[in-house]
Amino acid sequence: MLIGVPKEIKNHEYRVGLTPASVRELTLRGHQVIVQTNAGAEIGLSDAQYTAAGATLIATAKEIFARADMIVKVKEPQPGECAMLRKGQILYTYLHLAPDPEQTAALIASGAICIAYETITGAGGGLPLLAPMSEVAGRMSIQAGAAHMEKSKGGMGLLLGGVPGVAAAHVVVIGAGVVGTNALQMAAGSGARVTVLDKNIDRLRQLDLVYGNRITTLYSNAQSIEDAVLSADLVIGGVLVPGAAAPKLVTRSMISRMKQGAVVVDVAIDQGGCFETSHATTHAEPTFVVDGVVHYCVANMPGAVARTSTFALNNATIGHAVALAEKGWQRAMRDDAHLRNGLNVCLGKLTYEAVAKALGYEYVSPESLLG
Repeated sequence: MLIGVPKEIKNHEYRVGLTPASVRELTLRGHQVIVQTNAGAEIGLSDAQYTAAGATLIATAKEIFARADMIVKVKEPQPGECAMLRKGQILYTYLHLAPDPEQTAALIASGAICIAYETITGAGGGLPLLAPMSEVAGRMSIQAGAAHMEKSKGGMGLLLGGVPGVAAAHVVVIGAGVVGTNALQMAAGSGARVTVLDKNIDRLRQLDLVYGNRITTLYSNAQSIEDAVLSADLVIGGVLVPGAAAPKLVTRSMISRMKQGAVVVDVAIDQGGCFETSHATTHAEPTFVVDGVVHYCVANMPGAVARTSTFALNNATIGHAVALAEKGWQRAMRDDAHLRNGLNVCLGKLTYEAVAKALGYEYVSPESLLG
């Protein structure tokens, strides 16, 4: 198979779909890999490293899209990239379609086979291709939140962990999954007062066993969320419904009654966000203020630590990339139900039920398209 890796073009996105080590995994199996010039240069992955791994360098994304059987990316294709996709071509990347009707329509029109990292499941449960970026984003959420609590960044001027004689900040984490667990780990380690909310009592019990009285665990409902948010200095939104739009758990009314200069970090923004007042921002302009509350809603948070994120992501994605290259997409998906769960759009059909429901499309089962 001929596999193409274009340079990412989203704002301040420096990650790359394949590392040189991943390229080598594919070329050693007899596949061809074409990589856009300087695709990894911003994170210290040189063109020389790619050619040493067996890749051929290509000057333009247009040529890569025109030639490759499979495109491997990181972020969802931008409008110009969607326009270059062709019928029967495999696209393997993050998609986050539920809150993005324009991208969904473009992918359907392309006729491509579009596989989303974020909906591929794992043998042990969970979403193993989303997990490494959720780990990064969860940890980054505390860094970003702490920075924007500084007065010069619009916050009220709080130090996350306080100092002797001065209270630490109150950090509220909504969702105790991968994002939430990594966020509370960083927040608790910094000395903040941490409250975590989730509907899964078993998960809360596990966290209580690990952290004890260093954190407070609360069952998540409208009342407990409101109470926690109104007393918070920093709120991390880390909820996820796989493939679907995130629920709006923090209302505009709650935001309007929060402390002036409080900060919210919406890690769920890729799926539409879990704060009613959220809209996606960029690393260039990461925040906006609503009712005196600073909102950090960057849609590609792990892109800020692009080298760490690229290697962590490739550890998770390369196995399925090899399977798709070795077997072709139909056989690879017949053989692996977890990979099959990643098929979101295929040959003009919407093949992920939660996205179809969110955007009003007819759902077509992946199995019906596998031959």
